[in-house]
Amino acid sequence: MAQASAAQQRPGSTRTLLKGVDGAGTVRRTVLPGGLRVVTETLPTVRSATFGIWVGVGSRDETPALNGATHYLEHLLFKGTARRNALEISAALDAVGGEMNAFTAKENTCYYARVLDTDLPLAIDVVCDMLTGSLIRPEDVEAERGVILEEMAMAEDDPGDVVHDLFAKVIYGDSPLGRPILGTQETVTGLTRDQIAGFFHRRYKPEQLVVAAAGNLDHARVVKMVQKAFAPVLEKSKGHPAEVRKGVRAVRTAGRVEVLNRSTEQAHLVLGVPGVPRHDERRWALGVLNAALGGGMSSRLFQEVREKRGLAYSVYSYSSSYADSGLFGIYAGCQPKRVEQVLDICREELAKVVADGITEEELTRAIGQISGSTVLGMEDTGSLMNRIGKAELSYGHHLSVDEMLEKIASVTLADVHAVARDVLGAHKPSLALIGPITKKRADALADLLA
Repeated sequence: MAQASAAQQRPGSTRTLLKGVDGAGTVRRTVLPGGLRVVTETLPTVRSATFGIWVGVGSRDETPALNGATHYLEHLLFKGTARRNALEISAALDAVGGEMNAFTAKENTCYYARVLDTDLPLAIDVVCDMLTGSLIRPEDVEAERGVILEEMAMAEDDPGDVVHDLFAKVIYGDSPLGRPILGTQETVTGLTRDQIAGFFHRRYKPEQLVVAAAGNLDHARVVKMVQKAFAPVLEKSKGHPAEVRKGVRAVRTAGRVEVLNRSTEQAHLVLGVPGVPRHDERRWALGVLNAALGGGMSSRLFQEVREKRGLAYSVYSYSSSYADSGLFGIYAGCQPKRVEQVLDICREELAKVVADGITEEELTRAIGQISGSTVLGMEDTGSLMNRIGKAELSYGHHLSVDEMLEKIASVTLADVHAVARDVLGAHKPSLALIGPITKKRADALADLLA
C-alpha cells in the first residue's frame, strides 16, 4: 500500500511507514501540531542511538548576497542558547562519550548527535535547544566569521575539493546550484548578524523541519521529548508539513571549460554533463552505470587510467541529484603533462558506454557492488538516521532495504544503455580543471571539447 505523505497526515497522529521483524527496522512518523515531523527507526539489538534534526534549507535557498548564510548559521547554532553557552553544549555530549556535529548541503542542513541509548534524552534536549533557543549574538557572529574564513582557506588549499565547486559553477553558472556552499570571502565578510538571524527566523520553521532518530529507542518517548522541547515554537506555528521540494528549473549548460591556473603538483579535473533529478526513475540505472564506469577498482576508468597506464592515483565517476537537476562527473588527479591523455581516455570511455552500453558481466558486478554497499552502509545508527531523515525530507516516502535492493536488481542492460544515451550522450561534456595550465593550453582544451 502506498505511503501517505506527511502533508496528508492529520496533526497529532502516528503512522507506521515500514514494518520490521520483531520490531527491528520499524519506521514510524508522527506529525506534530505546527507541521513538525518526527520519524524514527527502531533497532532493539543495538546499544546506541543517533538523533538528528533536518532542515529543508540549503545553500540554493540563498540570494547572491546571502551566499554562505546557511553554513554560517550551522556554526552559530553551536555558540550558545538561553540555557547553555558554547562550552556547555559541547561538554554535555563529551561527558557521555557522544558525538555531535552538523553539515550543510545544497538543499538541506542537518544537526545531529550519536550517543548511548541511555543518553538519548540528553541528545534530544541539547540538539533541540540549539534549534529553538540559539541566541545568534553579534559577538559570536564576529568571532565565527574568522573561523569560517579559515575553513574556506583550508578548503582552498585542497584543489581536489575545489575542483568540484568549480565544476558545479561550470554546469550551473551563477545560479543557486552553481554557488559554493561555504560562500565566498566577499559574501562571508559582508554578512551581518541581522541578515543571518533574519534568514534563520524565516527559514527554520517547524514545517520545514524533520526530526529523525534511529537506534534502541521508543517512538512514543522520542515524540514526547521532542514535543516538550519544541513546545514554545509549536504554539506559535499554524503550519503544515512542507511539500517535498520541487525546485525551480535549474540553469544547465554543456560544453564549457573553466581552468584555474595554480602552481600545484597535480592537475585536478572533472569532466561531466548534467545528470538526472532526484525523483527521476532513471537514477537506479544511472547508479549502475556509474558503478561500472568509475565506481570501484574493477571499473572501466580505474582499469584504463590507473591499472593499465598508471596515469593517475585517484580516478572515479560520481552522480549527484537535486530536486530538479543533477550532475554526472568523472574526477581524476594526474601530472599536469598528462591532462590531455587522461581526458582522451575519459572521453573515449564515455563514448563507448553511449554507443554500446556495458557488458552482462559489468552489470552483474555493478548491481552486486551497489547492493552490498547499500546494506553495509546501514550497519550503524548514524547511517540509518541519515537515510530516514533524508527520505522524509527529499522524497516524502520511505523504501525498505528489500525494496531498494529490488529496484537495483531490476536494472537491465537496456536500461543502462538508454540512460547512457539519454544522459551522457545528450550533452557535450564540460570541464573544470585546476593546475599549472597556461591560457594557451586552456584554450586548446576548450577547442578539444568544442
